[in-house]
Amino acid sequence: MKQNPQEVAGRPKKFISKETIIKNTEENIRESEIGLEFGLPEERENIKDKNERRKHAIQRMKNEPLS
Repeated sequence: MKQNPQEVAGRPKKFISKETIIKNTEENIRESEIGLEFGLPEERENIKDKNERRKHAIQRMKNEPLS
């Protein structure tokens, strides 16, 4: 059975703006940086790596044209 593209798991899709996604990602970066103070060295390295990926993703979203 083909799923309606306007529904996800039987529920209507919710539109989330690119600005909201960027804002949420920036908030995730800030929150994870707090964890840097308390994490073990390996965890800190993972957080730093993930935040770098997040920053690159934000930059890509800001650079992509509106569709």
